[in-house]
Amino acid sequence: MSRKKLKKFAENEERYNVVQPGKAFYENCKGNWKKEHFKNDNPIVLELACGRGEYTTGLAAHHPDKNFIGVDLKGDRLWYGSNVAEKEGLTNVAFLRCHIQNLEQYFASNEISEIWIVHPDPRPKDRDAKRRLTHPRFLNIYKNLLEEGGLMRFKTDSKPLFEYSVETAVRERLFIEDLTFDLYESDLLEEHFGITTRYERKFTAEGHMIHYMRFRFDKPLTEEEEKEKVYGEQVDGGHL
Repeated sequence: MSRKKLKKFAENEERYNVVQPGKAFYENCKGNWKKEHFKNDNPIVLELACGRGEYTTGLAAHHPDKNFIGVDLKGDRLWYGSNVAEKEGLTNVAFLRCHIQNLEQYFASNEISEIWIVHPDPRPKDRDAKRRLTHPRFLNIYKNLLEEGGLMRFKTDSKPLFEYSVETAVRERLFIEDLTFDLYESDLLEEHFGITTRYERKFTAEGHMIHYMRFRFDKPLTEEEEKEKVYGEQVDGGHL
């Protein structure tokens, strides 16, 4: 292992915003992120397979009223995002080092408000379909962690992966709010605040289009439906 990588790992051990094996909070973070780590009650947003955390830190700078957690297994990648967060004074940022299939060990049901998946490994071989981050087995994990009406955002340069993901969302009866096969020619680009990853810059330079989808597991209630729901709960609870 190189000296540079060893230095990064050592710094990760000392950084509050890196949650990884060997740290006390790593074993007790489930359900405790707001109270124990961020020390506020703001919504939590995840970036899965975050790499260097460009979206974790970029979105955190634009949304100081939300908490952002980048999740990845590679500690040297997390170091980059952690470093940016420290330099920019982003106290609403954390990085969790773990396998994505084990997310339920680190987050409680309904603890998350939003999940971003940005340029994940496309896993093009059929035998690797279960490892795609939009496979039903992962979607079931996300559904359990997201609060009611929680939002999913998916971005990729891989057209086959995007088509697979859209087809899976339709088959699983998810509510697709919007999608585009060419993000840079879409109004949906505004949702990204100019944030790009180093891979995305490489892909676009090679002429690849960027695909993007925003979806939920349940269709959001209309204002009238929300009022009816609240009224019904008050009646059932004996408040009226």
